[in-house]
Amino acid sequence: MRQNPSFSMASEEGVKRLIREHPWATIVSRADAAGLVASHYPVLLDEDASGIVLLTHVGRPDEVVHELGRHELMVIVQGPHGYISPGWYDANPAVPTWNFVTAHLYGTPELLSDAENLRVLEGLVDHFEDRMPEPRRMRGTPEDSAYADRIAVGTVGLRIPITRFVAKNKMSQNRPAETVDRIIAELEGDGPYASPALAAEMRRTHEALRAARA
Repeated sequence: MRQNPSFSMASEEGVKRLIREHPWATIVSRADAAGLVASHYPVLLDEDASGIVLLTHVGRPDEVVHELGRHELMVIVQGPHGYISPGWYDANPAVPTWNFVTAHLYGTPELLSDAENLRVLEGLVDHFEDRMPEPRRMRGTPEDSAYADRIAVGTVGLRIPITRFVAKNKMSQNRPAETVDRIIAELEGDGPYASPALAAEMRRTHEALRAARA
């Protein structure tokens, strides 16, 4: 990913926040047999680990297709993004752009044991079910437990220690404050490119910039 100092996100905590808030990831490998391979799975942070460590699973036979554990792979996590019209800038000539936040994370996955895989699967289910009014658990009843044991054998758990990452947070940091305010207002409006999530991300970014300059 091409970097620009104005948009670089070097903070490990910033990347962790991105993963927590947007856990749907793309896993990319260059396998000897299949060439480039991409799969899509939810990921969680191992909050007890130092650095960035991802926990996830893949469905069989993805572990074979990706040749998991044999080489480094890339995990792409993406946050809010959207089109920014030049009409939101000012009367001067301008071109459109795209605001976004994303991270490319690199590491060699460790394949987990069956027991560890089951714990990761339970953790994934709990993570997303916790906000439901009546959460469903993998082992909520004996029937649930029996079903979980049956489906778990069709998956492979992964722990991915991240050894390096490249992250970018492009939120119009190169625009004057009045232009930024106008873009946020358009994103919060009801036009064809409205995006409240992107507007919120822009607000967070520029509030942090103002605080850093104060």
